[in-house]
Amino acid sequence: MRRRDFLTLVGGTAAGWPLSVRAQQADRMRRVGVLMNSTPNDPLGQARFTTFEQALQELGWSDGRNVSINIRWGGNDVDLDRRYAAELVEHAPDVILAAGTLSVAALQHVTRTLPIVFVSVADPVGAGIVDSLAKPGGNTTGFMLFEYNLSGKWLELLKQIAPAVTHVVVLRDPANPAGSAQFGALQAVAPSMGIELRPVDSRDVSGIERAFKVLAMSSNGGVVGAPSASESPHRDLIIALAAQYKLPAVYSFANMVSAGGLISYGPDRVAQFRSGAGYVDRILKGEKPGDLPVQAPTKYELLINLKTAKAIGLTIPQSLLTRADEVIE
Repeated sequence: MRRRDFLTLVGGTAAGWPLSVRAQQADRMRRVGVLMNSTPNDPLGQARFTTFEQALQELGWSDGRNVSINIRWGGNDVDLDRRYAAELVEHAPDVILAAGTLSVAALQHVTRTLPIVFVSVADPVGAGIVDSLAKPGGNTTGFMLFEYNLSGKWLELLKQIAPAVTHVVVLRDPANPAGSAQFGALQAVAPSMGIELRPVDSRDVSGIERAFKVLAMSSNGGVVGAPSASESPHRDLIIALAAQYKLPAVYSFANMVSAGGLISYGPDRVAQFRSGAGYVDRILKGEKPGDLPVQAPTKYELLINLKTAKAIGLTIPQSLLTRADEVIE
């Protein structure tokens, strides 16, 4: 029970308590667990966690003062996620923030009672994480990354910047249920655009290198980087190979473009951690996760790297440049 509600219930009785008892009530430490889908040396993962921590501070929760934050870095590794999920649950936190589908799945395997707030999950209903978006039910709610019907947008962008493309490599994580489902959604729309898809494991360096080399042998190849945390560790390799073989590539994450990739279309992932802090705050104040609706992003960002386009010999249509939220020159 929250202190404010408790004081309302007992009225002025608390005024007669010893000073030490009242101080204990005021300073009761709350516990928050965090399971990240990146590694501790990943700057983007650190930035997202920092955003979460700062947002909590703005809501009145300061780590070490009235809340204790216990973080684990699963790196989108199935075995690590399961191990760290068990460790976090053993600490009996008041609420856990989980980044990514694998993190949530690992936590739900361990507990169906401790409150879980997720971020960066592509399809929480399809993945079986919640019963519905409006009424999640159970112990889990949060903020979805996007729905699978966004998949067609990446292929549309690819055809706009490189109309001759007919063969596309899709970088995805087959160990992640969202990765397989995302590829299925891409397969559903690809034939109508005259595109043939080939899935490639985004965790497999040698597989990525072979796929890009084969793709470069034709003049009609392209790349789609489907959303996956496993893409980040090989970001520089993927961008370098696309440049080396002059392959047009569309990504779902903006950081790929800022690092030299061609074009991206997707939500602001850092903002999701700020929103996640809002739900953690509400749960710490007494609300139940099953009563909080799952929310989708309200804005998607289009980023274009003109320097990269020129380097691989592409002219970006003016219509796309006009729509872009950011153009890197």
